[in-house]
Amino acid sequence: MEESQELALTQLRKSVEKLSSSTEGYDKPTLMRFLVARSMDPVKAAKMFVDWQKWRASMVPPTGFIPESEVQDELEFRKVCLQGPTKSGHPLVLVITSKHFASKDPANFKKFVVYALDKTIASGNNGKEVGGEKLVAVIDLANITYKNLDARGLITGFQFLQSYYPERLAKCYILHMPGFFVTVWKFVCRFLEKATQEKIVIVTDGEEQRKFEEEIGADALPEEYGGRAKLTAIQDVLLPQAAPVTLTNNNV
Repeated sequence: MEESQELALTQLRKSVEKLSSSTEGYDKPTLMRFLVARSMDPVKAAKMFVDWQKWRASMVPPTGFIPESEVQDELEFRKVCLQGPTKSGHPLVLVITSKHFASKDPANFKKFVVYALDKTIASGNNGKEVGGEKLVAVIDLANITYKNLDARGLITGFQFLQSYYPERLAKCYILHMPGFFVTVWKFVCRFLEKATQEKIVIVTDGEEQRKFEEEIGADALPEEYGGRAKLTAIQDVLLPQAAPVTLTNNNV
């Protein structure tokens, strides 16, 4: 297995060079995520990697992270919380959709999604991102109204994970899905790859709730969800000063 991985990595690096780019500065865990996401096909993984490099350069400043000042309009709703680690050791990002409203500035919302994903990943190893970290997501649909519906925003989040954060999602739990949201969810699923859908759990009954609480762990799960942790808005979580530098080196 190790030999076949090394061969695939070598082929990936050569394929990236043929696309006039380079894998220099990117470690094995990072490159392996792209290979796994493309079923170990070096050519397809190389294209995905180069597309990601171009996207990253266009989306994120040279510092390697999006400053909070650029996404303040989204942060003020305090709708995304950062918890963890979970029982499996992953950072936990929790979205409270009742505090979300569709953005009037789609470009800025995309920046916010990148900000949230980058910070969640960086928190996984005390800011020392090494390339293979995964995250657990919780989308809480409790108390949402039609004003909170934003299929485009939900699709953006999942598509970013699929295209630009390959193999970062360990699991996604959806809580308190109301009946009127089922149609919206079916529409969103049309944009999700099979591999992504397989990582999503819609918690609908007591047994699934028990498993959800057990898998996350009481130390990571906020009190409002049956755990012992304090609910913490993502902007209130402070990472080590070294985090931006590490993010720059690996470009997440």
